Amino acid sequence: MKGAQAIKKFINHVDDFLSESLAGFAAAHGDLVVLNQEPVFVRRKELKPGKVALISGGGSGHESLHSGFVGYGMLDAACPG
Repeated sequence: MKGAQAIKKFINHVDDFLSESLAGFAAAHGDLVVLNQEPVFVRRKELKPGKVALISGGGSGHESLHSGFVGYGMLDAACPG
């Protein structure tokens, strides 16, 4: 790969990582989840009345790991940070 540049970063800017990753996740899985902006959390698109909600918090403020567990038969919401 003479003359080619290697990718050095997977993120655009560290301060935007959480918002960009959650927006991308919600866009890719819009059939399953909804992204709330203030406060920031991801929840199931369709909620069942009378069902106890399962919510996970976690990450260190910049990781959106638990958002991947939101959906049918899994978490009802995830609150990163």
